[in-house]
Amino acid sequence: MPREVSDASKVRALMRLLGEQAKSPGRIYLVGGASAVLIGWRATTVDVDIKLAPEPSGVFAAIADAKAQLNINVELAAPDDFIPALPGWETRSSHVARHGLVEFFHYDFYAQALAKIERGHDLDWRDVEAMGRLRLIVPERLAELFLAIEPGLERYPAIDPASFRRRVRAATKAIVRKSQG
Repeated sequence: MPREVSDASKVRALMRLLGEQAKSPGRIYLVGGASAVLIGWRATTVDVDIKLAPEPSGVFAAIADAKAQLNINVELAAPDDFIPALPGWETRSSHVARHGLVEFFHYDFYAQALAKIERGHDLDWRDVEAMGRLRLIVPERLAELFLAIEPGLERYPAIDPASFRRRVRAATKAIVRKSQG
């Protein structure tokens, strides 16, 4: 059965439900569309992508319940599944809420932006522009963090480092241009 799109109220309901049902402390990082709808640069998202680190016990049963109760699509997906983990990503992840034993965070916006730049879909580019417009990312720091992970790209054979580098340069220029205009 196809799931409905999710808005901010559905994402908040998901967080409450996961927090209420968790049996041990843990952290859940919100990624992509979940961050976009909570902050407000998008109204809806198809998937609520999350990363569990450390994983709260009982969370998978809670996710199954949430999918049924809220008619929501929850995926385990984070930037570090697609590109090398950025140094310091956890400290740059901003706190969203605490429900029960679980702390919820927006996964580091620099990592989210770089993963979106690498994937390069139209919606990804719009999300990166929104992150820049909202000053969730700064172009110079984005470029620095790309350089920090560039040597690790050899572990990701599907990524062409040269074209990824070009897309990062284009994105940083676009963010600067839009912030000045």
